[in-house]
Amino acid sequence: MAPHPDRLMVLDTPSLYFRAFHGVPDTFRAPDGSPVNAVRGLLDFIARLVSVRTPTRLVAAMDADWRPAFRVAAIPSYKTHRLAVAAPPGTEIVPDELAPQIPVIEEVLGALGVPVFGVDGYEADDVIGTLATSSPRPVDVVTGDRDLFQLVDDKRGVRVLYVAARGVGNHDVVDEGWVQSKYGIPGRAYADFATLRGDPSDGLPGVPGVGDKTAASLITKYGSLEGLLRALDAGDTGMPAGARAKLVAARDYLAVAPVVVATAHDVPIPSYDDTIPALPKDPDHLVELAERWGLDSPLNRVLNAFAAVQNA
Repeated sequence: MAPHPDRLMVLDTPSLYFRAFHGVPDTFRAPDGSPVNAVRGLLDFIARLVSVRTPTRLVAAMDADWRPAFRVAAIPSYKTHRLAVAAPPGTEIVPDELAPQIPVIEEVLGALGVPVFGVDGYEADDVIGTLATSSPRPVDVVTGDRDLFQLVDDKRGVRVLYVAARGVGNHDVVDEGWVQSKYGIPGRAYADFATLRGDPSDGLPGVPGVGDKTAASLITKYGSLEGLLRALDAGDTGMPAGARAKLVAARDYLAVAPVVVATAHDVPIPSYDDTIPALPKDPDHLVELAERWGLDSPLNRVLNAFAAVQNA
C-alpha cells in the first residue's frame, strides 16, 4: 500500500498509553520484573497504525500540564475527580504500575527517532490542536478521547482515528460526515455540542437538563454556540421555552466553558523533525532499552512498519 503523500500522524500519547495499560495483560514484565504492558501496548499501537495508515510523518504529543491553570481558572471543577488525594497538589491519579512506564515510553520513542514532547502550561490536546490546525499537510489524530473530534476538517484533511474499547485495530475514521451521522450536528461543531451537554470525564458540567438531543437540535438550528448565545441574548422567540430557561440559568457557565473545551491553536511548539525515521535515531541506546525492558518483539514490529513506509 502506497503512503498518502506527506500525511502527518499525531498521537494523543497519554490517551493511548492509558488504553494500552488497561488493555494489555500485566503479565508482560521486563527481565527485572517491572511492568511494561503500557510500553508494549503503545509500541504495538504505533506499529499497527503506521502499517495500516502509512503516514510519512509522526509526532507523539504529551501532557506537560494535564490540568492547565487557564482552564481551572475558567471552571474550577475541571478534572477535580482525577486529582490524587495523598500527593502533592495538582497530581493526577495514575495507577502505580503505569507511572514508572511513562518515562520509559518517552525514552524509547526518543531513541527510535519519534519526536515526543509536551509544552509547559498545556495539555497534549493543545499540542495536537496546534499541530492539526497549522500543518500544511493532511493530519490523522490518533486518540481514544472524543473531545478531539472538534479538530476534524474535511477541507484541510484533518481526521481523527478514534481508538475506543474495540482496540486500535478497529478504530473509527472520524471526519465531518461521521460526526454529522453520529451526533446529528454540523461536522465541525463538536466543541459547541460538548459544551452544552457537558463531559463528566473532564469535570465539565454542561447545561443542566440539556442532553445530547437538545444540544444537537440547538447547535443545528443556530449553527454554533456563538449563534445560539446571540439568539438567546436577543430574545429569539423561536427558541423553545424550556431550553431558553436552562440556557439563561447557565449563562455564566456558557461564557467561560469554551475556554475549557476548545483546544489551543497557538501553543509554542519546539523545533522537531517529524519524518518517520529510516533508521533509529540512537540505535545503541535502543538496543540497550530493548534488552533492559524486554522489548525486542514490539520494537521490531515498529521498525518493520517504519521500514515499510520508507520503502513503499
